[in-house]
Amino acid sequence: MQAEIITIGDEILIGQILDTNSAWIASQLNDIGIHVRQLTSVADHKADIQEALSLAMGRADVILVTGGLGPTQDDVTKQAFCDFFGCSLVRDESVLAHVIGVFENLNRPMLEVNRKQADVLDIADVLFNDLGTAPGMWIEWQGKYFAIMPGVPFEMKHIMVQRVIPRLQQMDGRGSIWHHTMLTGGMGESFLAEKIADIEASLPEHIHLAYLPKPGTVRLRLTATGKDLPILQTETQAIQAQIQARIGKHFLAGEDTSLPALVFERLDRQGLRLTTAESCTGGDIARLVTSLPGSSRVFVGGAVAYSNELKTAMLGVAPETLAEYGAVSEQTVREMATGAQTNFGADYAVAVSGIAGPGGGTPKKPVGLVWVAVAGRTETVAKKFQFGGNRLVNIERASAAALLTLLFLIQKEEGMSKSTRSKNDKRHS
Repeated sequence: MQAEIITIGDEILIGQILDTNSAWIASQLNDIGIHVRQLTSVADHKADIQEALSLAMGRADVILVTGGLGPTQDDVTKQAFCDFFGCSLVRDESVLAHVIGVFENLNRPMLEVNRKQADVLDIADVLFNDLGTAPGMWIEWQGKYFAIMPGVPFEMKHIMVQRVIPRLQQMDGRGSIWHHTMLTGGMGESFLAEKIADIEASLPEHIHLAYLPKPGTVRLRLTATGKDLPILQTETQAIQAQIQARIGKHFLAGEDTSLPALVFERLDRQGLRLTTAESCTGGDIARLVTSLPGSSRVFVGGAVAYSNELKTAMLGVAPETLAEYGAVSEQTVREMATGAQTNFGADYAVAVSGIAGPGGGTPKKPVGLVWVAVAGRTETVAKKFQFGGNRLVNIERASAAALLTLLFLIQKEEGMSKSTRSKNDKRHS
């Protein structure tokens, strides 16, 4: 079963508000095995609305519409639907009684325009709106199903959950949709696609692979459709195993998670503590970590040390190091990491220094040059990165690179610890 979601409103098209309704509705439909074919946003113009409805009927079995049901002149959805279906508006007495009750409870005068909220299409079943004055409507026409709902998010969600989804769940033609998401890191989207090209080419027709890149990571989402959900889950697990074996350490997780969450989980599980020493990222790494619930169990705090004076005073970077190699160098960033680790009493310390731009670069140290260092329990590692000229993008990429470097060192030292325990167990056996 295919669905299309249509959102109506000039405010969406001019960027005055974000269309959060479509994403929420799509997730609800996915949960009950209805595939969303398309999302469409149209202006408050009858001709545009009618054209969107006509096109949607050619693509989808279920068309869900939000917006334009208010009492003002710019809300033209109901009249557009009347013209499209060739029907009329009638006043629903139960809805009118509800609207009158709302205004009486608010102790506000009720105008004739407010009474028009109770006008519904004469071919529609009313989808009662307990939380507002604009009712929804359900229409069956030419073998298609239409759910028309107000655009106010909390009202739409109530009608969707209480009125629309129960109807959809009774329909035939729904299958199972299973999304299996994996997280990869340290490998660009194009290189990753080439690495697993033969795996992707061998996917059966009912399983589709999507690439969702972000700085430092690429999420892979397998979408499987069919009748038997356990079979779909087994199939995607097998594909995950192939991808994991192919890309090795670049496979980070077989679930929909994030790089900061993986770092937090690894440290929290072992009772380890983290600190940061940031220059060009300006505290962005600390922000990413502390956005996670429970981060205080892991994160002890950190320093944003832009000036050389603070790098020396707070992190113990030697003035001689700064004078000889400069702030953006392997030597400096290593001392920033080990200084933070010692001074702030952490098991791991992440340090970043670079030239975020757009100015400040030189031929030897261009804009986008970033050094990252991580001080761990057994060693300190440092890596050089060359990003582009956009300041905000460079900060985002540098933060991701730092967290990925940290994660790889945690994994390496965790493996070494397990190996040591295994050897000790053998000695004592």
